[in-house]
Amino acid sequence: MERTVYDESHESFRKVIREFNEKEVVPVFAEWEKAGAVPRDFFRRLGELGVLGFDVPEEYGGPGPTSFKYQAVISEEMARAGVAWGHYGVNTGIVLPYLLRLATEEQKKRWLPGIVSGDLLLSIAMTEPGTGSDLAGIRTVARRDGDEYVIDGAKTFITGATLSELIVTVCRTSPPTPTDRRAGLSLIVVERTREGFDVSRTLDKIGMKASDTCELSYTGVRVPAANLLGEEGQAFRHLTANLPRERLSIGVNATSMATAALRHTLAYVTDRTVFGKPLASFQNTKFVLAECAAEVEAAQALVDKGLELDDAGTLVPADAAKIKLIGTETAGRVIDKCLQLHGGYGYVLEYPIARLYADTRVTRIFGGTSEVMKTIIARSLGL
Repeated sequence: MERTVYDESHESFRKVIREFNEKEVVPVFAEWEKAGAVPRDFFRRLGELGVLGFDVPEEYGGPGPTSFKYQAVISEEMARAGVAWGHYGVNTGIVLPYLLRLATEEQKKRWLPGIVSGDLLLSIAMTEPGTGSDLAGIRTVARRDGDEYVIDGAKTFITGATLSELIVTVCRTSPPTPTDRRAGLSLIVVERTREGFDVSRTLDKIGMKASDTCELSYTGVRVPAANLLGEEGQAFRHLTANLPRERLSIGVNATSMATAALRHTLAYVTDRTVFGKPLASFQNTKFVLAECAAEVEAAQALVDKGLELDDAGTLVPADAAKIKLIGTETAGRVIDKCLQLHGGYGYVLEYPIARLYADTRVTRIFGGTSEVMKTIIARSLGL
């Protein structure tokens, strides 16, 4: 089906990103995966390309208000090329919006220009050992001491912390109330160089090899009170406000990966000969890929609707939950079927389908599990 979500400016931007990937990412991506992260200077190159500061006001070096569709184009082109830009999506698509919405004027002057240039990278530390999706169970404590916070605790499954200069950390600044377990949480920006802060371990994942995922420890970390982001005790409200965009972005990524898997598999079954005939000539192959194509287009239509709603400022949590649920579950099914058509070769990392299979699995977990998405959707139905 013809997509109508993009205009000429988006397609011109797509051409720039496609050429950039072909020249500067594809030739070295295997090295990045072996290293477990992209080179730090690569993000400064992204700053030169102008893709780190979407929505940053012009007075801080950014382009001003920018449609999320441009970030969607980047996701689609990364999937098409079979590459990833490390924790770019977390930095620009997830954490930056918190600063744009919540930072004081002093904080914006201090941080935004470096974020636009790539001199300052961002990550966010929410999850803790044993908490999972239950943010109310956070135990990392920030105690006020004069004009500073003293932070003690631990975080896990944190993306991009080994490269990031600024880590937005969810801390408990006061006890929960009897009626609200989520009360008393605050967002505090911690500079990686602070004494007592440590990336204690880098986790070895089954996928997303070019993006580091870490465990963090905070031992008496002293941070200026001026690093409080937003209102003290209101972290849960701040986090919730950003979740629809985050979940839309995950739906975009998952659907882009499913589209790439379908394209790779069509090429493979056309070239592959089995029992003296092209694999594409078998009825089973035709039926499987026809089903995959229909599922991917259905998911894409939902994603495109979400992009339009986001542009209009009307994307609500239940809509975003539907997009993430359908996008990620569809990608899981489609990529699994595509790998099956590759036979044994699908299990070998030399073939793009193997990386897509490993990378897509986590999309049903991070940003809220599929089960959490179903709960949100059910609640919107009055259940």
